[in-house]
Amino acid sequence: MADIDTGLQLRSAVKADGTVELSLATVATPDPNPEEVIVRIEASPINPSDQGLLFAGADMSTARASGTADNPVVTARIPPAAMKALAGRMDKPMPVGNEGAGVVVRAGASPAAQALVGKTVAILGGGMYTQYRCIKAAHCLVLPPGTTPAEGASCFVNPLTALGMVATMRSEGHKALVHTAAASNLGQMLVKICIKDNVPLVNVVRKAEHVALLKGIGAAYVCNSTSPTFVDDLTDALVATGATVAFDAVGGGRLAGQILSAMEAALNRTAAEYSRYGSTTHKQVYIYGSLDRGPTEFTRTFGTAWGIGGWLLTPFLQKIGFEAAQKLRERVASEIKTTFASRYTKEISLARALALDEIAVYGTLTTGAKYLINPNSGPR
Repeated sequence: MADIDTGLQLRSAVKADGTVELSLATVATPDPNPEEVIVRIEASPINPSDQGLLFAGADMSTARASGTADNPVVTARIPPAAMKALAGRMDKPMPVGNEGAGVVVRAGASPAAQALVGKTVAILGGGMYTQYRCIKAAHCLVLPPGTTPAEGASCFVNPLTALGMVATMRSEGHKALVHTAAASNLGQMLVKICIKDNVPLVNVVRKAEHVALLKGIGAAYVCNSTSPTFVDDLTDALVATGATVAFDAVGGGRLAGQILSAMEAALNRTAAEYSRYGSTTHKQVYIYGSLDRGPTEFTRTFGTAWGIGGWLLTPFLQKIGFEAAQKLRERVASEIKTTFASRYTKEISLARALALDEIAVYGTLTTGAKYLINPNSGPR
């Protein structure tokens, strides 16, 4: 373990030669201000949103390793078309990692900060792939006694996104929702939330084993997008639930349009009269992920009352305000070992996070390949 005055930090830098460079830097641990604490990070997940910053859109099949086992450097080529969007990052090494958990080892002078010394906390704020993170005490979520950093590492991105989907559904007047890539950690949390809160949910997955997985935890409606009967199965589930809002983690391809068309077909089954403008009920798909980075394709077979837009967690939390967001965080903490429990394929060190064989696994964005980084562990 590094001395508390310095620590290793994983950084990603876009270079003018069209490459991304991933490396470890030794950084000084700052003295905390009165309202701040220093957290020794012991667990931080690799989420899809982290990979966007980490890899900068690079083609990781071109990745090459240099340096040493303890101080590795990875470089990969960025497609020329992606470089324009990265101009603001040029030659600026950026810390990576949205969320994490660990133990407070140093605190500023304020009573709120001092009260956290020795506590296991979860935090959100970027730069979590680091051994020591300075952050405001108010931004720390104290985990229940007996909760390990690994259990609390994913307290924010996935749980709050899932809760935010349900809250958005309610605030916009929908009564049920659709979720794609639903066998993910986030998707499994959403299934549990909807069962607990009595919210009808239609789950869309891509593999037969994912259907079985979600059925096994109580999901009532699971549709396999690779099945020849997918559209009919989806429409039947929409008729049964009345879902008119969807949250799509895939982004590219035809899925968003298929969902809107199936929503229209479901509404027309119970329509009292024909309208050449289609159903007057608004149908909405929010794209919140980019598992498919291709263009979003759709054929307008769903009337005129529809929308496709983006949805992100941070703007949602800003919109509802601190107090409402804090209530969501407190729910996550109270159910961290049940509703919001996360499963990880493997725990690795900072150095192993830059090993090409590990990148080849966690970089695939496939269900069942979720990694956890422990910045304060040795090589493993």
